[in-house]
Amino acid sequence: MSASTVSRSFNHPELVNPATRRKIQRAVEKLGYIRNRAAQSIHGRRSATVGLVVPTINHAIFSEVIQAFSDAIDRAGFTLLIASHGYNLDREYDMIRKLLEHRVDGVAFIGLEHSEATFNLIEQQAIPALAIWNYTETSPVPCVGASNTHAGELAAQHLIDMGHRQIGLIFPGTDGNDRAYDRRQGALMVLQASGADLREGWNATAPYSIAQAKAATLHVLGQAARPTALLCGNDVLAQGALYAAHGCGLRVPEDLSIIGIGDFKGSADIEPGLTTIAIPASDIGQLAGERFVDYITSDNRDMFRVSCPPVTVMRGTTARIVSLV
Repeated sequence: MSASTVSRSFNHPELVNPATRRKIQRAVEKLGYIRNRAAQSIHGRRSATVGLVVPTINHAIFSEVIQAFSDAIDRAGFTLLIASHGYNLDREYDMIRKLLEHRVDGVAFIGLEHSEATFNLIEQQAIPALAIWNYTETSPVPCVGASNTHAGELAAQHLIDMGHRQIGLIFPGTDGNDRAYDRRQGALMVLQASGADLREGWNATAPYSIAQAKAATLHVLGQAARPTALLCGNDVLAQGALYAAHGCGLRVPEDLSIIGIGDFKGSADIEPGLTTIAIPASDIGQLAGERFVDYITSDNRDMFRVSCPPVTVMRGTTARIVSLV
């Protein structure tokens, strides 16, 4: 085969006869041939790689969106390079720099809270960037996600609609985590407007850990007076809260209602099934991948912001307060 035919088979397979592509593929496998993507990028051609930086890969929180995003860009012929920063925005900046050193065609990250250095780097390098998971009309970069403020509002409104007014909050720290901050602010706006009883002792902070969420919830439930409901910043914390309630001999939802945010895989399968605010992770990941590839390969890079609204999913961990009067 000529060099141009082989090149076309790799870069524009739809333009090459299928029989010819099969011959080239057999030769590639026999020779163990690997393209030099770095050499391509030196000559100004795309590397067909996208960088994604996430806060953590320790839990299932982002796994669904990562998989859907990876599948979407793979269908377009792009490969995903992934890194995590452990909720440290300075480390996130370092990770993005390393991805850019590998000449990725674009970089995606979670949320909209990032260091000034990160935004400066993206602007200076004129690299296509995308925020996944969060949606806001004022996003400085293209974004595909849900409004976390609205997710918090929905969770609080569900408990209010169930008659609860004595409500505890179990949330992760909000430093470097705009998802948790927005959800908490959204919840507080609804709870305060509804006259809910928000006692200091009913507020606890825990990282994304079932064990630590359980410990934080035990502290809340150990107060002289306990809340009738717990609003948790995500489903991981809600599971920890559920185990803490069981450990205290409380029935859920008869004695204590619990609601999470996220609707992670497995949330419907615990006993009782977890009431939660579903963030459409698969839809977000797929749309983000498809739109980002179009954005990278387009000569006209118009700003886009795509909203994937959260919805309330009621299962078995919340119930209406029964009046004793």
